[in-house]
Amino acid sequence: MSDRPLLLLDSASMYFRAYFGVPESITAPDGTPVNAVRGFTDMIARLVTEHRPARLVACLDLDWRPAFRVAALPSYKAHRVETARAADEVPAGVPEEVPDTLAPQVPIITEVLAAAGICTGGAVGHEADDVIGTLADGEATDPVLAVSGDRDLMQIVRDGAAGRAPVRLLYIGRGLNKAENLGPDELAAKYDLPRDRAGAAYAEMAMLRGDPSDGLPGVPGVGAKTAATLVGRFGSWAELLAAVRDGDPRLAAGPRAKLTAARDYLDVVEPVVRVVTDAPVEFSRADTVLPAEPVDPGRLDELAARWGLESSVGRLRTALAAAAG
Repeated sequence: MSDRPLLLLDSASMYFRAYFGVPESITAPDGTPVNAVRGFTDMIARLVTEHRPARLVACLDLDWRPAFRVAALPSYKAHRVETARAADEVPAGVPEEVPDTLAPQVPIITEVLAAAGICTGGAVGHEADDVIGTLADGEATDPVLAVSGDRDLMQIVRDGAAGRAPVRLLYIGRGLNKAENLGPDELAAKYDLPRDRAGAAYAEMAMLRGDPSDGLPGVPGVGAKTAATLVGRFGSWAELLAAVRDGDPRLAAGPRAKLTAARDYLDVVEPVVRVVTDAPVEFSRADTVLPAEPVDPGRLDELAARWGLESSVGRLRTALAAAAG
């Protein structure tokens, strides 16, 4: 197995952080804001420089509120629907609640990636988390490093075993400068989870704890610490649910009563929180090797000149060449 990773980028998570982290005063020659494009391109250049990936896929959100998740739990992201744009007004790959000056930048990002030769991947009816989960789950050649500010992706970390590659998450919830590089050991220590199934246990903890930002109610009265303690006592989500049903003595009366009262929620939440590992991912180009130089240098130069991206594109070119060396 290679010692150079497959880098999987949660693109929306990254360009949102770029948009809010780079001043909107950064504009193209015609005055169009390009702060997200500039910041996102610089982030990729830095990640390529620091991690020297063998391959890289920028993963896209083609559906920010997939039907299968809504069918299981209608409250999933329901509070965001009021402020979301109509689907025909938002470019593909753009999630909900996009600021007016960010949405037009997403197609520019896609064009820059295409001209540079960086592969993008998306799956109809799925979120970027599912694309990342699918590619990580099936990888057997290179170690995987996913990059995201979404805590949900902590569930994908694993050791390499049985012919599968190890998977780590570079969590950028507090920005790239304060990124946390998480594998099973770090995740288990961070949330007091069982180390041998830290990723799966994190997802189970999230189901119990809930997440108001995603419309997940969780189990009333069960916070993160209690949730971690509960999942640590059982070997799987199915075992925990069986314990609630069967009166397992590992569940004290108080937690059992709370879980029993929330049984309808517990019975449907798993497919909402678990990332999909068999999404129908389609790529913009072959996922083979990170190019040492742009595949369409003329087009990349045109984009850089039109949008005032010469410095950022230059850093990206340098990073790609150095990574291949």
